[in-house]
Amino acid sequence: MTDDKEKSSKVVKSSIWYTIANVSIRAVAIITTPIYTGMLTTADYGRANTFNSWIDVFNVFACLCVVYSIGRAKLDFPDRFDEYMSSLQGLSSSFGFILLVLAFIFRESLSGWIHYEIPLAVGLFAYLCVAPSVEYMMQKCRYEYRYKENILISVITCVGQVALSILLMLLFNDRRYIGKILGVILPTAIMGIVFYIRFIVKGKVFYNREYWTYALKIGLPMIPHALALILLAQMDRIMIKGICGDGDAGLYIFGYSFATLLMIFTNAIGQAYLPWFNETLFDGERDRIRQIQKKLVILGCFLSFGFIAVSPEALMILSISNNSYWIAKYVVPPIVLGTLAQYFYTNYVNVEIFCKKTSIIAMGSCIAALINYILNYAFIPKYGYIAAAYTTLASYLVLMVMHYVMVRFVLKEDVYDDKYMFTAMFVMTLAGIAYLFLYGEGIAMIVLRYAVTMVIAAVFAIAKRHDIITLINYVKKRFLRKNQ
Repeated sequence: MTDDKEKSSKVVKSSIWYTIANVSIRAVAIITTPIYTGMLTTADYGRANTFNSWIDVFNVFACLCVVYSIGRAKLDFPDRFDEYMSSLQGLSSSFGFILLVLAFIFRESLSGWIHYEIPLAVGLFAYLCVAPSVEYMMQKCRYEYRYKENILISVITCVGQVALSILLMLLFNDRRYIGKILGVILPTAIMGIVFYIRFIVKGKVFYNREYWTYALKIGLPMIPHALALILLAQMDRIMIKGICGDGDAGLYIFGYSFATLLMIFTNAIGQAYLPWFNETLFDGERDRIRQIQKKLVILGCFLSFGFIAVSPEALMILSISNNSYWIAKYVVPPIVLGTLAQYFYTNYVNVEIFCKKTSIIAMGSCIAALINYILNYAFIPKYGYIAAAYTTLASYLVLMVMHYVMVRFVLKEDVYDDKYMFTAMFVMTLAGIAYLFLYGEGIAMIVLRYAVTMVIAAVFAIAKRHDIITLINYVKKRFLRKNQ
């Protein structure tokens, strides 16, 4: 019982600190954006950020998606976890090195394909040989409940990237996009080398057939999944730009970027919850998982409701000098609801990974990406860029249903209170879409919207007062009293 309380305490505490860290890091990104846009031309800004997109794509292949195996490996190899992590790194870096050799041999073709200079094109693959070690270390810390070290890595990386980017952009005065690119990849690469050595020294294993086979069985089927998620995130804006033009694409991206800030909170919750979930499911305590899951469902709904309620004024503040962006507020509710659906279906993904059935995950993601494309092709020409927000919501709802079916009827795992989660999603979808009628212009409409919001928040607070009081007392005990 004592161990259970300690684990629960770690989950709550790490959730709070992950959220604080993620908000702070995202705030730094927002604050520094005017610095980058002031130092870079629009063309250079685009080239620098497109390079990051290429990193995301090639990283899926170079790392073989073996990072998804870490959580389950912590349970299957509890006494050999350091050995596993060392061998896992050996696997991904070996394949990364093969790709680096190929990139060097075909460097001219590669450079022409991705439209970057040869040193940058080859350097991208050199970066992918060592940079994954940073993510491996963060995952290791996460599953060992060492959240302080995890957050420290994120903070050091963020600050290092900002400082070095600004310095190198000044040095590369004629081609500042190169300075921006190097400023982003060098801090991560340096930390990657440090962690690479640390893994090898501690684990002392580079190749182990058992570990490599284990990691590949889980990781390889996730490659289509990872690519499909990238496609889901990028497809809307690409199709809007092609069908409606750059202006509508800009409006969509602006509204989408605000709506997906919700992920700061949902991802922080997920990062803290997942190690506890894996251990609890491994122990067969499904009732405890259902109890916690219901609380997390309500928390996700509450956060989503808040984003939808304040989005018109938030977008006004973020674009105070250009009111042409304010119309993007109509994009926010469906994208927020899509993010909530993603937060919910991740529960089922966690079960699929736990059961080592990652091929199921990939199939669902590919089908959702295809559905998203078909819906975009059908509705964006008729209804404009706002239609893409609803096709995104529809795609994530399909994913939620598909993962539910896979877990309950294919894997035959009964882990969650599925009815509770789907009811919450249904109610939130109706409420979120209904809120669009309160997005009208004028003071009276704003007052009405916030009056409705306050009433709903009050009802929620009364209904969940015991959970709220427990959380407040926990924060006071853990954080405030220590500083007195």
